[in-house]
Amino acid sequence: MDTVQLEIRAGAGGEEANLFARDLFRMYQRFAEKSKWDFKALGDLEALIKGENVFGFLQHEAGVHRVQRIPKTERYGRIHTSTASVAVLKKDEVQEIKITPNDLRIDTYRSSGPGGQHVNKTSSAVRITHLPTGMVVACQDGRSQLANREKAMMTLEQRLVNLEKERFAKAIREERKDQVGAAERSEKIRTYNFPQNRITDHRLNQSWQNLDQVLEGGLERIIRSLNQKGGDSK
Repeated sequence: MDTVQLEIRAGAGGEEANLFARDLFRMYQRFAEKSKWDFKALGDLEALIKGENVFGFLQHEAGVHRVQRIPKTERYGRIHTSTASVAVLKKDEVQEIKITPNDLRIDTYRSSGPGGQHVNKTSSAVRITHLPTGMVVACQDGRSQLANREKAMMTLEQRLVNLEKERFAKAIREERKDQVGAAERSEKIRTYNFPQNRITDHRLNQSWQNLDQVLEGGLERIIRSLNQKGGDSK
């Protein structure tokens, strides 16, 4: 079972781009329903999709989508061109933190500061160095070496968890940026031409005359063609 985060953002084209982004969001929701996937909206134009081989099906949907149509507010019947970006981010879980004894160097030393003779005359303070990351945690608050060691380990584990979360978040940001670029019209991977009821995937150099069906979630033929080709060129 895969879980992906779908994010859609309006690009060039003002209000028409916002409307197109919502059309795409609805299209993917319909496709998820047809595929028997779990579709959970997270907010405005974001969703978690969970199901069998979700990422394998949707990975080539990432990029800039372009629409050509006459907006409802257009007085003179002119066709407008707008864009929206789609990001498909695989939601790998943050890796579990595993600390082995070989990863640690533990030093003890005499505490300094307030605490009386007991604190100053015994080596109760503990310094733990996590060798793979170089992270150092020290504790001298407790009255025993064991207490300080336990507290230092708890602090180290929490800091390593936070470090992994930051690494994961950075990887997601970089992947999102690689997928959507600047959402300019020239970056398009697909064009939705409403006047001609035509959808064209520029990576395949192929068109279909069933735009209305595609927007209702009928993406199977396009996705199958992309998976066969590998979606290797934009």
